[in-house]
Amino acid sequence: MSNTLWLILGLVLGTILLIYARSYRGKGEKRILAIALVIAAIIYVVFAVLWGNALWVSIELIGVPIYGVFAWAAMRYSAYWLAFGWLLHPMWDVALHLLGPGNVFAPEWYVIGCITFDILVAGYVFFRVSYWQQETIRHNRDRELLK
Repeated sequence: MSNTLWLILGLVLGTILLIYARSYRGKGEKRILAIALVIAAIIYVVFAVLWGNALWVSIELIGVPIYGVFAWAAMRYSAYWLAFGWLLHPMWDVALHLLGPGNVFAPEWYVIGCITFDILVAGYVFFRVSYWQQETIRHNRDRELLK
Protein backbone atom coordinates (compact mmCIF):
# COMPACT_ATOMS: atom_id res chain seq x y z
CA MET A 1 0.00 0.00 0.00
CA SER A 2 1.08 3.53 -0.54
CA ASN A 3 2.62 5.74 2.09
CA THR A 4 -0.35 8.10 1.72
CA LEU A 5 -2.67 5.40 2.98
CA TRP A 6 -0.49 4.79 6.05
CA LEU A 7 -0.37 8.54 6.75
CA ILE A 8 -4.16 8.69 6.55
CA LEU A 9 -4.47 5.63 8.78
CA GLY A 10 -2.30 7.41 11.36
CA LEU A 11 -4.68 10.37 11.30
CA VAL A 12 -7.73 8.12 11.63
CA LEU A 13 -6.27 6.16 14.56
CA GLY A 14 -5.02 9.37 16.18
CA THR A 15 -8.52 10.83 15.89
CA ILE A 16 -9.96 7.73 17.56
CA LEU A 17 -7.50 8.12 20.45
CA LEU A 18 -8.40 11.80 20.82
CA ILE A 19 -12.13 11.08 20.85
CA TYR A 20 -11.59 8.40 23.48
CA ALA A 21 -9.35 10.65 25.60
CA ARG A 22 -11.74 13.60 25.28
CA SER A 23 -14.54 11.48 26.74
CA TYR A 24 -12.62 11.52 30.04
CA ARG A 25 -12.43 15.34 30.25
CA GLY A 26 -9.75 17.42 31.90
CA LYS A 27 -7.12 15.61 33.90
CA GLY A 28 -8.42 12.23 32.76
CA GLU A 29 -8.06 13.30 29.14
CA LYS A 30 -4.50 14.41 29.74
CA ARG A 31 -3.74 11.19 31.64
CA ILE A 32 -4.97 9.02 28.75
CA LEU A 33 -2.77 10.93 26.30
CA ALA A 34 0.22 10.67 28.67
CA ILE A 35 -0.25 6.91 28.99
CA ALA A 36 -0.61 6.64 25.21
CA LEU A 37 2.76 8.39 24.76
CA VAL A 38 4.48 5.74 26.88
CA ILE A 39 2.61 3.00 25.03
CA ALA A 40 3.88 4.47 21.74
CA ALA A 41 7.43 3.88 23.02
CA ILE A 42 6.60 0.40 24.31
CA ILE A 43 5.28 -0.68 20.91
CA TYR A 44 8.80 -0.34 19.46
CA VAL A 45 10.12 -2.49 22.32
CA VAL A 46 7.58 -5.14 21.31
CA PHE A 47 8.76 -4.99 17.68
CA ALA A 48 12.37 -5.46 18.86
CA VAL A 49 11.38 -8.39 21.10
CA LEU A 50 9.51 -10.04 18.22
CA TRP A 51 12.57 -9.57 16.02
CA GLY A 52 14.60 -11.29 18.74
CA ASN A 53 17.55 -8.96 19.05
CA ALA A 54 18.63 -8.12 22.62
CA LEU A 55 20.64 -5.07 21.55
CA TRP A 56 17.60 -3.52 19.88
CA VAL A 57 15.40 -4.38 22.84
CA SER A 58 17.88 -2.46 25.01
CA ILE A 59 17.94 0.50 22.64
CA GLU A 60 14.15 0.65 22.47
CA LEU A 61 13.87 0.33 26.24
CA ILE A 62 15.79 3.62 26.51
CA GLY A 63 12.82 5.37 24.90
CA VAL A 64 10.32 4.19 27.51
CA PRO A 65 11.69 6.24 30.44
CA ILE A 66 12.39 9.19 28.13
CA TYR A 67 8.75 9.38 27.09
CA GLY A 68 7.72 8.44 30.62
CA VAL A 69 9.45 11.59 31.90
CA PHE A 70 7.51 13.70 29.39
CA ALA A 71 4.27 12.06 30.52
CA TRP A 72 5.11 12.51 34.21
CA ALA A 73 6.15 16.16 33.74
CA ALA A 74 2.90 16.82 31.90
CA MET A 75 0.85 15.48 34.79
CA ARG A 76 2.97 17.15 37.46
CA TYR A 77 3.86 20.50 35.87
CA SER A 78 2.55 21.47 32.45
CA ALA A 79 0.78 19.76 29.56
CA TYR A 80 3.29 21.45 27.28
CA TRP A 81 5.65 18.61 28.27
CA LEU A 82 3.14 16.17 26.83
CA ALA A 83 2.92 18.11 23.58
CA PHE A 84 6.71 18.21 23.29
CA GLY A 85 6.90 14.47 23.98
CA TRP A 86 4.44 13.77 21.20
CA LEU A 87 6.42 16.08 18.89
CA LEU A 88 9.66 14.29 19.77
CA HIS A 89 8.23 10.85 19.01
CA PRO A 90 8.01 11.30 15.21
CA MET A 91 11.68 12.28 15.23
CA TRP A 92 12.38 8.95 16.99
CA ASP A 93 10.19 7.25 14.36
CA VAL A 94 11.94 8.79 11.38
CA ALA A 95 15.55 8.94 12.59
CA LEU A 96 15.69 5.49 14.14
CA HIS A 97 13.02 3.40 12.41
CA LEU A 98 12.36 4.87 8.97
CA LEU A 99 15.77 6.14 7.89
CA GLY A 100 17.95 4.52 10.54
CA PRO A 101 19.00 0.99 11.40
CA GLY A 102 15.77 0.24 13.27
CA ASN A 103 14.04 -0.20 9.93
CA VAL A 104 15.09 -3.86 9.97
CA PHE A 105 12.45 -4.72 12.59
CA ALA A 106 9.94 -1.84 12.73
CA PRO A 107 7.31 -2.24 10.02
CA GLU A 108 7.48 0.66 7.59
CA TRP A 109 3.68 1.01 7.53
CA TYR A 110 3.64 1.44 11.30
CA VAL A 111 6.44 4.01 11.33
CA ILE A 112 4.80 6.07 8.58
CA GLY A 113 1.38 5.98 10.23
CA CYS A 114 2.93 6.85 13.57
CA ILE A 115 4.28 10.11 12.15
CA THR A 116 0.85 11.60 11.43
CA PHE A 117 -0.61 10.02 14.56
CA ASP A 118 2.04 11.67 16.75
CA ILE A 119 1.84 15.08 15.09
CA LEU A 120 -1.97 15.08 15.30
CA VAL A 121 -1.89 14.26 19.01
CA ALA A 122 0.83 16.86 19.67
CA GLY A 123 -1.21 19.54 17.90
CA TYR A 124 -4.30 18.58 19.85
CA VAL A 125 -2.42 18.75 23.15
CA PHE A 126 -1.07 22.21 22.28
CA PHE A 127 -4.65 23.24 21.48
CA ARG A 128 -5.99 21.87 24.81
CA VAL A 129 -3.27 23.22 27.14
CA SER A 130 -5.00 26.52 27.88
CA TYR A 131 -8.30 24.74 28.57
CA TRP A 132 -6.60 22.32 30.97
CA GLN A 133 -4.84 25.22 32.70
CA GLN A 134 -8.11 27.11 33.12
CA GLU A 135 -9.80 23.97 34.39
CA THR A 136 -7.07 23.55 37.03
CA ILE A 137 -7.51 27.18 38.11
CA ARG A 138 -11.30 26.71 38.38
CA HIS A 139 -10.83 23.47 40.32
CA ASN A 140 -8.40 25.08 42.78
CA ARG A 141 -10.65 28.11 43.19
CA ASP A 142 -13.67 25.90 43.90
CA ARG A 143 -11.66 23.91 46.45
CA GLU A 144 -10.73 27.13 48.22
CA LEU A 145 -14.37 28.24 48.31
CA LEU A 146 -15.37 24.95 49.94
CA LYS A 147 -12.90 25.39 52.80
